[in-house]
Amino acid sequence: MGLMLSPGDDDVTSPDVSWSYTGFHMFREWLAQAEGFALAEMNGFGGEHMWSSVSTTLAPLLDHPDDEGSLAPAQCAAMLPRLEAITDQRQHEGGDHVLERRIDDVRQLVSVMKYCLEKEVELIFC
Repeated sequence: MGLMLSPGDDDVTSPDVSWSYTGFHMFREWLAQAEGFALAEMNGFGGEHMWSSVSTTLAPLLDHPDDEGSLAPAQCAAMLPRLEAITDQRQHEGGDHVLERRIDDVRQLVSVMKYCLEKEVELIFC
């Protein structure tokens, strides 16, 4: 069982990205670390820090239920530059298989988000 993020266009050929629930949690922990905070310290993830206490355009992705709901195209558009910057910055560190996996995950997510923008559809969590 796992989680898939896909465009809300009912086209089975649309790009998607998927993880196990544990894998998605580890992906979000990595993104939060890239943004300068620990996900475990945040409200909803075992901590007490409110999301308003961090400044990141990735908050809609990081603070989202795992397997339900969606992100609007405008939210995807707002996150894309930061996700691309993380990929560009981190790919030069190289050599670490976990890092390579995270970068590949970001690239896949960026591809799906760009598709959502092109088709003007939501990014669905299922």
